[in-house]
Amino acid sequence: MILRPATRADLPAVLALLADEERVVDPASVTVTPAYARAFADIEADARNEVLVLADDTDGGEQVIGCLQATYIPGLGKGGAERALIEAVRIRADRRGGGLGRELMERAVARARARGCALVQLTSNKSRTDAHRFYASLGFARSHDGFKLSL
Repeated sequence: MILRPATRADLPAVLALLADEERVVDPASVTVTPAYARAFADIEADARNEVLVLADDTDGGEQVIGCLQATYIPGLGKGGAERALIEAVRIRADRRGGGLGRELMERAVARARARGCALVQLTSNKSRTDAHRFYASLGFARSHDGFKLSL
């Protein structure tokens, strides 16, 4: 398995992973709108943001099977250290249950640690109870309630 920053060519596969958690979506069926392309370009240009993909390279070509977005946030807490915010974590529906999510998250945490982050935090929709058990098994603790305001 390869963990690497996503490229523009990976965008359809990433959007397919985000489109539906319960089934495999063919990346060829995904429309990369100008808004998605612009958002990806903004992420790619920002040294404090990255979309990471987990790619399977066992069949000679790479196939994106997982992704997440990491944002590195400077702060005055934790001695002025950065914190990593991880969101949009997905493993392709037909590849779950074999440890790939654990591998993706462990490698993302190691990447944050190597960057000097003092904390990794994540958000997860309250309805994703299986994901919550998974994050707890990785050592994440429910320490705060989050709030959102749609604009």
